[in-house]
Amino acid sequence: MTSTPPAIDHTPTAEAIDRARAIIANYLQPTPLRHYPRLDAWVGNDVEVWVKHEDHQPTGAFKVRNGLVAVSLLPAKRRKRGIIGATRGNHGQGLAFAGKVLGAPVVICVPHGNSPSKNQAMIDLGAELLIDGKDYDESVAICMDLVNQRGLTLVHSTNDDGVLAGAATITAEILDQAPADLSAIFVAVGGGSQASGAIAAVQARGAAIDIYAVQANHANAAALSWHSGKQQSIEHANTFAGGLATRAAYD
Repeated sequence: MTSTPPAIDHTPTAEAIDRARAIIANYLQPTPLRHYPRLDAWVGNDVEVWVKHEDHQPTGAFKVRNGLVAVSLLPAKRRKRGIIGATRGNHGQGLAFAGKVLGAPVVICVPHGNSPSKNQAMIDLGAELLIDGKDYDESVAICMDLVNQRGLTLVHSTNDDGVLAGAATITAEILDQAPADLSAIFVAVGGGSQASGAIAAVQARGAAIDIYAVQANHANAAALSWHSGKQQSIEHANTFAGGLATRAAYD
């Protein structure tokens, strides 16, 4: 069983991000960026906090952007043959949504014990759901075996050029919407697509904004890898936030 996803060799360029935004505009509206004074008071230190509401997306999460861009960029023949991905829910819902609007069959692998409501949401969007593996990372390995067995195209939740370009559109929108003195962006990290996209979007715009990538204490493979300078994995990913429960860091 192979468990290492195919590597990518670059981060999204300004042109790739613009192309991703054009693709997304056919299906999604920009999500609001909102300011809450009570949140400012809770954070303190005269900090003004803005929240990007990706919960307004049709699947309730930002990964619908990733799915739409990644599937749109596939050659028509590969799209028609079908795509496959592993997920705890949000990536799978994004792929299922993309498959529905773009006419691509979608197979999704989820681990045992996955959220029943997220499983049903993927089925309702037309995906074929396979339940196997003890956690997300085992589902990725199972998913990759099926790529060869069934001739499907893998759309990995992080190691995919289209996925990263789609994720970068969040920060591209933030830079259009936020106050001119925006100084930092905080991003939760599971696989890291949104954080990678944020870095790429800020660099493409030439903005002086710090990116803080935040992991759960007990699901911190990306943080360990960042600080050590090499990819690392952990034996267990223990966090109540299923979307952050990854045991490995990706290219």
